[in-house]
Amino acid sequence: MKRKTDHAVSSGNVFKDLGVSAPEEALAKAELTAKIAEIIDSRKLTQAEAAEVLGVDQPKVSALLRGRLGGFSTDRLLRFLTALGRDVDIVIRPRRAAKGQGHVHVVSA
Repeated sequence: MKRKTDHAVSSGNVFKDLGVSAPEEALAKAELTAKIAEIIDSRKLTQAEAAEVLGVDQPKVSALLRGRLGGFSTDRLLRFLTALGRDVDIVIRPRRAAKGQGHVHVVSA
């Protein structure tokens, strides 16, 4: 017996699908945070050590790593990446499609 499952096709941005305001920014912040977490993990930093490198207190690192991004601007996340020894390049180019709004993409090398 097959069970019918309701589902919706994703837009490619879970924040848009959930109705979050500013979904492009929310996705970019989530992707930047994932990269920050990956670097902290690869360097085997404790939250206290990461806090020192980032210039914040340990509870802020805890919030960041738990995805509580309300207190973190995109600019601040970019500064965290540079503090962790990463170069950040921002590229602005024409939209591929002729109409509509542009999109924000985070690409990690």
